[in-house]
Amino acid sequence: MLDNIIRPIEAEEIKLLHRMREARRQRRQEHPVDPLAMTMGQKISDWVAATVGSWPFIIIQSVILVFWMFLNVTAYIKQWDPYPFILLNLVLSFQAAYAAPFIMMSQNRQAALDRIDARHDYDINIKAELEIELLHQKIDLLRENEIASLIGIIKDLHAKLPLPTTSEEVHSD
Repeated sequence: MLDNIIRPIEAEEIKLLHRMREARRQRRQEHPVDPLAMTMGQKISDWVAATVGSWPFIIIQSVILVFWMFLNVTAYIKQWDPYPFILLNLVLSFQAAYAAPFIMMSQNRQAALDRIDARHDYDINIKAELEIELLHQKIDLLRENEIASLIGIIKDLHAKLPLPTTSEEVHSD
């Protein structure tokens, strides 16, 4: 009856668990390539993305834009960029067009790191699930052995009890 309750770990699960354990041991022994080691281009793209996406950059750029517009609106003689601010639009378009590839490269690199982390997390979760299942199997086996030994003790005690005779049965009623 207890054999039906305990599901044995399938052979492929045990093989997978052993492969994962071996892979962990190999990773500990080897000197893995640092995923954070970046090329010069990656460092530049991360720096540009971090700089363009920061509050100091936004505040400084906003101050420059307001100053640019103020000078061009108030200057009567030297208006290098009159009201529709065509030159300002050109400068901002150039900045956006130039910064976009850097930001995209940084995002692509971060997405690749996120995929590596997600795969690593998935492998850890599979391993943890198999380890927990193995522990459940061990606990179930211990419980099964304990129940079997208790049943054996009960049978021994029952065998040692004196059998009631017919005269004892009559007096006990």
